[in-house]
Amino acid sequence: MFAKDQTQTQTQTQTQTQTQTQTQTQTQTQTQTQTKAQAQAQAQAQNLGPQQNASTPLNSVQQNAPPQSSIAPGIFTTYPAPPLSPPQAAPSAITEGPPSIFPDFFGMTPWLRKHGIGFHFDNTNEYAGALQHPTRGPHYGNYKDGSSNAGQYSANLIVDWEHLAGIKGFVTRMTTVGRYGTTANRMFGDWLAHSSEIYGGGGNVVVHLVSLYGEESLFGGRFLIAGGRMSQMSDFASSPIFCSFQNNSFCGRPKAAADSTYYGSYPAATWAFRMKGRPRKDLYIQAGVYFAENGIYQNYQHRTGFKFNGANIVGYEIPIEAQWEPHFGPHHDLPGHYKLGFVYDDVRRADNYYNTAGQSYYVYGGKQLMRNSSWQTYFMFDQKLMNYPGRPKSAGLTFMGGYIYNSPHTAVRDFEVYGALMSQGLIPGRPEDMFGVAFSYVSIAPGTRDTTMAMVAAGDYSGMPNHATGVQTNAEVLEVDYSINVMRGVTFRPDFQYYIHPNGQVGLRNSAMLGFKSYVSLF
Repeated sequence: MFAKDQTQTQTQTQTQTQTQTQTQTQTQTQTQTQTKAQAQAQAQAQNLGPQQNASTPLNSVQQNAPPQSSIAPGIFTTYPAPPLSPPQAAPSAITEGPPSIFPDFFGMTPWLRKHGIGFHFDNTNEYAGALQHPTRGPHYGNYKDGSSNAGQYSANLIVDWEHLAGIKGFVTRMTTVGRYGTTANRMFGDWLAHSSEIYGGGGNVVVHLVSLYGEESLFGGRFLIAGGRMSQMSDFASSPIFCSFQNNSFCGRPKAAADSTYYGSYPAATWAFRMKGRPRKDLYIQAGVYFAENGIYQNYQHRTGFKFNGANIVGYEIPIEAQWEPHFGPHHDLPGHYKLGFVYDDVRRADNYYNTAGQSYYVYGGKQLMRNSSWQTYFMFDQKLMNYPGRPKSAGLTFMGGYIYNSPHTAVRDFEVYGALMSQGLIPGRPEDMFGVAFSYVSIAPGTRDTTMAMVAAGDYSGMPNHATGVQTNAEVLEVDYSINVMRGVTFRPDFQYYIHPNGQVGLRNSAMLGFKSYVSLF
C-alpha cells in the first residue's frame, strides 16, 4: 500500500538509457547495475506484499505493465525469473503512500519514511437505504423500512527494520480499525450480503487490532515468509479491485469465499504462517497455515483483537494459491491476474442436513453428523480489455469474474458466480472517475435448503438456520456505481443495489437500495 509502480518504470527506463551510453566509465557501469537490481528487488517486494487496504483505487494497483521499450512484439510476454542472487543493497520498503489530503502532514510523513517507518490513516463510510417496504406477514414481524450508515477509520503501520536496525529484509506490518454503524439489508430480512460491507467485526471499540505480523524477504524479493496475527482472506482469494463496489457480495471478497466462520476475514485475524514465492516475474505461488479459532467475529472472544492466547484454537486451514499475471495486447499494456486456489480445513463442523444415522437431523432427530474436515476451491481473474486513446495509462475497461465452490455438506453457500465491468477515465478530463456494474449469483447448499424446507413444511419457523424465515434456495445481487474523484485523497461513490431473493428466500420481496460510499485518505 506504500508502493508506486511508476517508480519502478522510471528507474528501469533510466537504467536502459544509461546502458546504451558507450562513454561511461567502469565505475558508472557498476553503479547503474546496482541501481537496476535495487529497482527489481523493490518491484518484486511490492508485487508479493499483502493487500492492506480494501479501498485501494484501481489505478494504483492494476497498472503494472512493463515499459514497452523492453518488450518484444507479440501477443503477450512471458518473463524470465529474476536472478537468484540478492541485490547488493536492498531499497527501503517504505515508499510514498496513496494520494492523501495531507501528504506531508507538517513534515511528519516524509521524516518517518526517511527513517524506515510508513504510516497511513483513512476513513471509509457507506450508506444505503431501501426504496420500498419490506415483506409483511406473520413470520416477518421484525422487518421494517429504513436506511443505515456504517463505516470505519483505519491506521496502517509498516516498519522497515533493515533501514531502522540493520535486520536485512525484515518488515513488520500492523493494522487497526475502529468501526461504527450498522447495515440496512437486515431490515428487509437479508443476512447473506451486507449492503454496507464495512459493517461488522470491529467489536464496537475505539481500537480493534486487525493484523500484526512480521515478514522476511529473501533472494532479492523472490521469496517471502510471514508469521503472526494475519487475516487469511486478506492474503488468499483477495484482490484490491473487489472494493470498487460496496455490497458484501464483492467487497472485500466474494462472500462465498468467506463462507466459513473459521476463515479469518478482515477485520478478524488468527495465528498464521505464510510462504510466498515468485519463480518467474509473471507468476507467484503461495501457501500457509492459519489456525482456526472459535468466536473470531464475536465480542466475547475477540472484541479488541488483542487476545493472543491459543485457548480457543480448534483446528487449522491450509490454503494454496497460484496467480498468473500476463500482459496482453500488441503493446503488452493490458495487464491481467488469473488465480486458482484450494483450501483444506481440519475443523470439526456440523453437517447441514444429516444426523449420525444418515437421516435428516430435523425430521428424525438425533445428533447432527460432525464432519472432521471441509474444503473450498476457487478461480478468480481480472483482465484489462482496452485502453482509452489519449488518456492516462490508468484509464480503460476492465472485467473481473470468478467461481467459488465450497464443500456442500458444511457450507451455507455451496457456490457463487460473479462478474463485473469497471470503466475508468471514460469521461474526458476525469481520468480517476470510474463507472462499475457487478452481478453475483449465490446458491444455497442443498443440505441447508432441504433443512429449511423441512422446517417450513412442519410450520416451525423458530431457530431456522442463517436467520431464515422461509426456504432458502438462491440469491442474486446487482450493483451499479460511479466513483467521483473529488480531490486528492477523497472519492465519493453514488451506489445502487438490487437484491433478488433476499437471504436466498423466494418468499421475500426483491429490494432496491440507494446510497453512497465515501473514502478519505488523510495522511
